[in-house]
Amino acid sequence: MGAVAWGLYNGIIIYASFLWLLLVVGYYGCLGCLEDERVGLLNLKASINHPNGTALSSWGGDIIAANCCRWERVTCDNKTNRVIQLELGYIRDQNLGNWSLNASLLLPFHQLQILDLSWNELTGFQGLLRLKKLRVLDVQDNGLTTIPVLSALPSLKGRYLSKLEVLDLFSNSLMGSVPSIIGTWNRLKSLSLGYNNLNDSLSIEGLCKLSDLEELDISGNGIDGNLPPCFNNLTSLRTLDLSENNFKGTIPSSLFSSLKLLQYISLSGNSFEGSFDFTSLFNLSKLEVFDLGGDNENLKVETENSTSQHPLFQLRVFRLSECVLNGESRVIPSFLSNQYELRIVDLSNNGIIGDIPTWLLVNNSKLESFSLSGNQLRGPLAFELNAKHVYMKQFDIASNLIQGEIPPDIGSILPNLRALNMSRNALHGNFPTSIGDMKILWLLDLSNNNLSGLLPQHVLRGCISLSSLILSNNNFDGNFPAESNLTSLSSLFLDNNSFSGKISRGLLKSSALEMLDLGKNSFSGQIPDWIGNFPNLTSVVLSKNHLEGVIPTGFCKLGKLQLLDLSSNKVGMSIPPCFNLSNMKFLYLQSNELTGDIPNVLSGLPSLFILDLKDNKFWGTIPPWIGSLSSLRVLLLRGNELHGSIPFDLCRLRSIRMMDLSHNNFSGSIPPCLNNLSFGAPDRMFLTTAGSGFWLGLPYSYESQISVNSVIVARQIGSSDEGAKVDFTTKWRFESYEGKVLPIMSGMDLSWNNLTGSIPPELGDLSEILSINLSGNHLTGSIPETFSNLKAIESLDLSHNMLIGQIPPRMIELNNLEVFTVAYNDLSGKLPERKAQFATFEESSYEGNPLLCGLPLNRRCSPATAAPKTPPANSDNEEKESWEVSFLWSFGGSFGVAFFGIVAFLYFNSYYRELLFYFIAKNLTFLRL
Repeated sequence: MGAVAWGLYNGIIIYASFLWLLLVVGYYGCLGCLEDERVGLLNLKASINHPNGTALSSWGGDIIAANCCRWERVTCDNKTNRVIQLELGYIRDQNLGNWSLNASLLLPFHQLQILDLSWNELTGFQGLLRLKKLRVLDVQDNGLTTIPVLSALPSLKGRYLSKLEVLDLFSNSLMGSVPSIIGTWNRLKSLSLGYNNLNDSLSIEGLCKLSDLEELDISGNGIDGNLPPCFNNLTSLRTLDLSENNFKGTIPSSLFSSLKLLQYISLSGNSFEGSFDFTSLFNLSKLEVFDLGGDNENLKVETENSTSQHPLFQLRVFRLSECVLNGESRVIPSFLSNQYELRIVDLSNNGIIGDIPTWLLVNNSKLESFSLSGNQLRGPLAFELNAKHVYMKQFDIASNLIQGEIPPDIGSILPNLRALNMSRNALHGNFPTSIGDMKILWLLDLSNNNLSGLLPQHVLRGCISLSSLILSNNNFDGNFPAESNLTSLSSLFLDNNSFSGKISRGLLKSSALEMLDLGKNSFSGQIPDWIGNFPNLTSVVLSKNHLEGVIPTGFCKLGKLQLLDLSSNKVGMSIPPCFNLSNMKFLYLQSNELTGDIPNVLSGLPSLFILDLKDNKFWGTIPPWIGSLSSLRVLLLRGNELHGSIPFDLCRLRSIRMMDLSHNNFSGSIPPCLNNLSFGAPDRMFLTTAGSGFWLGLPYSYESQISVNSVIVARQIGSSDEGAKVDFTTKWRFESYEGKVLPIMSGMDLSWNNLTGSIPPELGDLSEILSINLSGNHLTGSIPETFSNLKAIESLDLSHNMLIGQIPPRMIELNNLEVFTVAYNDLSGKLPERKAQFATFEESSYEGNPLLCGLPLNRRCSPATAAPKTPPANSDNEEKESWEVSFLWSFGGSFGVAFFGIVAFLYFNSYYRELLFYFIAKNLTFLRL
């Protein structure tokens, strides 16, 4: 090749390379993002990742990656290449903890219109957000305590964020009043302040200035007071969510009259009262969602206004629950007969009467959730001929008066159900085999009916998605089938039926089992060791069967167990030392044949709430480690053979609420330090049980710019009745406490032991205890004056002791006292005035005290008898000296009688006399001297 040609060739190569470089630089430079914005993004990335995160790893790099407009989560304007959108939600590693953002890092982005920093553990901004073009700011689910712009000077507050249209502050930590500056952003169309800590009802009136507002969510705050009437000024409003607050008063019918564009109304979870005419909404032609649930027992809702026309709307979601619906008629809203687009209907707990309105399913072919639980619907459950509702996911008619049999073909009528709840009715007949065709059924609750027969094999093989099976309180019999395919089963409740035989190994395929209740049946044999093959078990109830033998070592594998109830069986021996009880909260072993000392395996359990060992054969003393059970609320040791003194270690149980040591052989005095125990305010920790219900949320898609973009109608659709239960004697009755009653119960029972000494006055410090029983002991002295401080006491039993003196007159101040007895003591003097509660106590409360006088006894008080038989100040010492003298005289007399009796016996019986002398002569030779 010639020099000219070579030069020409090199020139072409250089020219082509230069041209390629220009193209690259042009494409990734001039056509790419600006350099200051690229650097700004890298600085922003460093802040998000501080101190050692790895998010946004694609940002940065070589010249090819220099165009930040092509970076993930970044959007630029097609013409100017300016960054206009940053979608940085849920990007920061949560393990890095909270952080704050320096607002100056956003200064390079002059044209930024959309900023998403949601779900990032963000607690604040340093400096001022100077984003004049910003239209959308999404900072939901962070920890912000103020709105970022509020750090500006008053004169600057209107200059920034003035073009804001969407502000989402859902689930942050805003407190107090709604910031007044929000009312100045007159371009706002969507605003969410839901689930913060706002509580000033007056401040929300400032939102009424936002005339262009289309979506408003202030749900989940503590806002109280009445609904602001000025809300009817928001004529552009499409979405209004005021749920889960503390709003009170009436719902003005005029509130929605001018809001013609409303599509979504949620008022649930408040405390409205008075009357509300639902027909006032009939002119809202665009209404899709109406949600008014929660505790509205004082709210009367009327839907049957005879003068109104049919509504202009077609609802998708209609939730109207827990109110007084339609007054005395209590009929189902008739306007529903003209609704054809419904997806979710919830009319639970309204006292509705009549038949089950299955016509709703016919009219609304896409209905997904149907809940009419907690009403008074009667008659059989009847579907139309050849019905098939393929969209139905949740069907709940629990707690009604429905009779008859479950339709045998219900499995083909509702083939795609996820939850079926027919509990607490009057259904009878057999378990429908067709339920086995419900392949995606998640929850089945048929409890509290009169169903009978065997469990169909087809159901236990076909319901492969079943997670919760609740058949409690029926008349099912036989045994659990030997084969099942319930591989997803996590909760099984067969309690209070008539199942018998050995506990079936058919459960073994349910390896995900967490809750098992077979109590109150007729199962027999030994507790199977293979129960230890369910490592996720948190609750096991086998009570009130005919099980025997020992607690198997297989239980040692159940490290997650929180509730174990083996009560009322014939389980003997003791608890295996290997038993892992580190997570145990509720332990019931009462009414078995357990023997020996209270097992040391129970020591040091940090989470134990209830320990029930009553009615066994434990002996020995209460171990010192009992005081280490710091979380213990209930200690029941009644009906054993325990002895010794009541240890001071019990005084370390500062959280105790119920303690029953009755019917043992305890002796000595009552520890005065028992006044250190709580026995006090309601304890909601009891409600944290191993399991107390099941919730299902069904979404309804709703288009929105803020956090209500998906309506979740979540409600409790089944209840296992599982959890903490305590049997305790009070008011002369053996009561069972559970549910909401248990956390407010408190009591101490030391009755029928051998306790001596006086009643400690310190017990009068237990001002919030509800029940005290000290009967059947040998207590002496007088009733402490301090007992007049037991202001919450409802039952006080001091009977069958040796108490003396007068009943303290001030005890008439105990206004909650329902049961009071001091029968069979040595009390004297005039009875307390028959005022308040003491006017209700009859003669039986005082019988066995011959020196008491006054009503209701038939003994009048004379000057001699009115004076109480009160011991003098030094009575204790004199009583002690008198006892010592009596003892010496009785001992001397007994010794004399025995000695002279032996002498007389030897004198009249020569054989034994000679035998005695022979013994002395042989063994005590030194006496011969």
